[in-house]
Amino acid sequence: MRNFIFSSPGKYVQGSGVLDELGGYLSALGSKAFLIASNAVWTIVEARVKSSLKKAGIPYRYECFKGESSQKEIARLASLAFNEPTSVVVGLGGGKTLDTAKAVADELKLSVAIVPTVASSDAPCSALSVIYTDEGVFDSYRVYHKHPELVLLDTAVCVQAPVRFFASGIADGLATYDEALAVKRTNALSMLGGKPTIASMAIAAACEETLLTYGYSAYQAVKKHIVTPAVESVVEANTLLSGLGFENAGLAGAHAIHNGFGAIQGEIHHLTHGEKVAYGTLTQMVLEPRPDEEIRRYIRFYRSIKMPTTLKEIHLENESFENLVKVGRLACSEKETLRHLNPFLSAEDVAQALIAVDALSKTVRDEF
Repeated sequence: MRNFIFSSPGKYVQGSGVLDELGGYLSALGSKAFLIASNAVWTIVEARVKSSLKKAGIPYRYECFKGESSQKEIARLASLAFNEPTSVVVGLGGGKTLDTAKAVADELKLSVAIVPTVASSDAPCSALSVIYTDEGVFDSYRVYHKHPELVLLDTAVCVQAPVRFFASGIADGLATYDEALAVKRTNALSMLGGKPTIASMAIAAACEETLLTYGYSAYQAVKKHIVTPAVESVVEANTLLSGLGFENAGLAGAHAIHNGFGAIQGEIHHLTHGEKVAYGTLTQMVLEPRPDEEIRRYIRFYRSIKMPTTLKEIHLENESFENLVKVGRLACSEKETLRHLNPFLSAEDVAQALIAVDALSKTVRDEF
C-alpha cells in the first residue's frame, strides 16, 4: 500500500504591491541572485526589483529567457548561472519562465524563488516543470525532490497582463478537482507518487468552488486591470490551490488530452496551456461520463470567460478522424495520465469524445 503524501512550497506570499518586498524575502534564501525573465517582463519589473534587491543588499545577475522551457534553454541558463557565485535562482514571468527557473535551480542544487507576473497557470507552486521541445511541443514532466522555497505574487502586476492569460489560468485550475476525483476513484497515485490526502482533495474542491463562484466577476475586473477581493480569491485559486491540488491529488484525462494535442500540427499550438486544458476537461467529462447538465455548466462558464468549447475554436474543425485518433493515441500512451481516468479507454474513444464535446457545445445557449 502506498503512503499518503502532501507537499507544498516553503512560503507563499500574495498581495497588491508585494513585489517591493522581494529583496527582504530573498535575503533568507541566499546572498546573490540569478534572475531569469523575458525582455518584456523585465521591462515591467526591472525598476522595482532592482530597488528591492538594493535595499536588501543582494547583488544579482539578470539573464533573458528566450521563450521555451526546453532542454536547450535550461542547459544554456544553467551554464551561465554556474559561472556566477549564485545562491538563489529567481524566475519572474509566466509558466514557461518559471518552469525553466526551477529546472536551472535543480541542475545547480540551489534554492529557487518564483515570481509570477501572470496568474495563468498552476506552475508556480509545483515541484515539477513541463518541458517542451524548442518548437513548443510538449516533451515531458520533470519532477523535483523539493518545492520552490518562495512563491511571491503581486496581484497588481498580474492584472496588467492580458485578460486572456488570467482566463487561461482559470481554465487550467478548473481541471484540478475533476482530475483529482478521477484519481481518487481509480485508486491511482498523485504526481508525488502517493495517495491523495484529505487535505489535497479539500484543496482541489475549494479550487473549483472558488473559480465557479468568483471567476466571472474576477475576469471582468481584470479586463479593467483592477484588483478586487474576487480577483485575489481567483488568483489564489489559479496559483496556490490549483498547484497544490493537481500535484498532491493527481492528474487524469484533461492534461493527458492537452498533451495528446502534440500529436498533430497546426494552429492549435498557438493556444495557451489553459485553453487546450479547457477542451481537455470537457472531453474528460464526456468520457467519464458526467451528467449532461454538469458539462453544460462548464461550457457556459468557459464561454463567459472566452475559453474554447468547440473544435473550431481550437482549430481542429478540419482535422480528419484519423488525426483525432492520433491525439487519442498519444493521450493513451504509457507515459500519460489518462489511465487514471479509465485504463481501458482507447484512442478511438478519445477521438469520439473530442467530437462529442463539439456537438454538445453547439446545442448550449450562450448566456451565462
